[in-house]
Amino acid sequence: MSDEKDDAPLNGQSNGTDTNNQQNGDEGKKDPEKQQQPEHQHKLKDKMTKKQEKLRLKANPPGGFDATPIPSAPDGYTIKFTFHRAKNLPVSDLNSRSSDPYVHATLTSALPKRHKEDPDMIIRTPTVHKNTDPVWDTEWIVAGIPSSGFRLKCRLYDEDASDHDDRLGNVTVYVNRIGPDWQGIKDESFDIKKRMASKRAYLIRSCAVMLSDVKMSGNLWLSAELLGESEKPHGRMYTVGLTSWVKHYSPMIGRIAGTKAPGSSQGQSDGSGENKPKTEKYDFQANQLQLEGPVPAELYHRFVEFKPFVKGMFSKAGLRGRVLNHALHHQHASVYNFSNTTEYGTVKPKSEEAALQFLKMVHFDEGGRIFTYVLTLDGLLRFTETGKEFGIDLLSKHTMHSDVNIYIACSGEFFVRRLRHPEKSATSPEQETHPNSDLPGGPPNSAPPKNPHSYELVIDNDSGTYRPKGLVLPQLKEFLKKNFPGLHIITMECTDDALSKMKDEQRERKKKEGRNIHMVQNSDDEISSSDEEALDRHEKKSRRQRALDAVEDPKKAARDLMPGGHGRKEREERETEGDRPEREGGSST
Repeated sequence: MSDEKDDAPLNGQSNGTDTNNQQNGDEGKKDPEKQQQPEHQHKLKDKMTKKQEKLRLKANPPGGFDATPIPSAPDGYTIKFTFHRAKNLPVSDLNSRSSDPYVHATLTSALPKRHKEDPDMIIRTPTVHKNTDPVWDTEWIVAGIPSSGFRLKCRLYDEDASDHDDRLGNVTVYVNRIGPDWQGIKDESFDIKKRMASKRAYLIRSCAVMLSDVKMSGNLWLSAELLGESEKPHGRMYTVGLTSWVKHYSPMIGRIAGTKAPGSSQGQSDGSGENKPKTEKYDFQANQLQLEGPVPAELYHRFVEFKPFVKGMFSKAGLRGRVLNHALHHQHASVYNFSNTTEYGTVKPKSEEAALQFLKMVHFDEGGRIFTYVLTLDGLLRFTETGKEFGIDLLSKHTMHSDVNIYIACSGEFFVRRLRHPEKSATSPEQETHPNSDLPGGPPNSAPPKNPHSYELVIDNDSGTYRPKGLVLPQLKEFLKKNFPGLHIITMECTDDALSKMKDEQRERKKKEGRNIHMVQNSDDEISSSDEEALDRHEKKSRRQRALDAVEDPKKAARDLMPGGHGRKEREERETEGDRPEREGGSST
């Protein structure tokens, strides 16, 4: 009984639980503002977190060095592909009544990539001009091909330097298994499929078929020879041969960039002792050199999203991204333009011959040049002397050189110097170099020595687009030393004050020796280093509008970019400032 009395409510009052609930209900009714305060504080906290994340991304934007390992594979084989010849190709050029055919081949396999955006293996044969029965005999040696086989897709094109190249047809080869007993493909003929080919070319061929006994489709002859098992570790395909080089020339870009042919600025005598003005000739050289792989796995870098528009530019997202991406692809095709002036060649891999060919392509130590380079994941080295003057001002030249590839091996700038004491180390205190010092036995007073031991290659990671990691420069050095034996290789961080001083010396020498060099090119600057700040204080015209103007009317854009007296001083100032590495955050480490 006593327990029941204790449990029962007294004088009609509720128990403690009911009282608390009633009080809480009353408080909820009386103070709605207190209920809203936690929600408001939560929103403020989210806002601050997003702002901090935005500041963090601005200071350390996504991209740069990527430590993703190469997926492993149980095996890998080395195969030599040979693109022999083609017959009965259609006539694509009515003027010459012929074609200028070449093969663009893509090799793929079932091997997983580090990222899906990694580029496929590709090769382009030299062009055979004015021939519908071309013979190439181009060899391509690829290692790391898995036992599960490969697909080789060959696209045949007609080269047209002044317009887009017409496709002449396709050949696709499937191999489902490779092993030690694989017999390969021996000079086998494949029918060229006309799907996706140029209607213009095959319209002419159709007329010829109706009027004669000409066959409608052509044939392509290929070989694939098994050379053996590739070196371990397996997991990726890469080019091991041939060590080929290509030199592209463009008078139009030379006019825009201000690069002149040798002696074109000097007057010529008319016999009376007076010099008459000579017509200026312009030229521009872009270079490609295929090195023997594999590229060190540590050399793996993604573009850096240092500005909001950059990601869209690579992924072709949105109108602006598509326009910029198209403009860069077009710019790449213009700089690395194939024509009847393009030069091709091969050298012995990992030899002094290869090092000497590289020195020839950079004109040895003449004129204090500074080059911009990109090294692809397959070991293709692309480089030119370039500046903002010949391209769409806001677009990165490293992105242009990579052909808007999301991932590359490395990028930056380099220059070549001649050594007084080739037998000594390039870093020896007794060593002297040209163009820092006037040395006998070479430019500007005599021809350069043809010995790779007489030169040093100074190469850095000055690229704001990809920001290669400074800690992987030793791997780049070893890779270049293997491919260019005899040449002294020095790698330097782009933030190094000594490197800035050396580049200033190169520019000063350029001003002195400019009239003697083969090509005069404005010094290199880019969207890298200090240019990120320059993006914020650029001209009033919008970036999108300038890119659209250049795509819609390239000729007008070219005229606007041509060197003029009123803008020369501003360009020189911009070059000097643009080439100086940014002391803070010039590269990721």
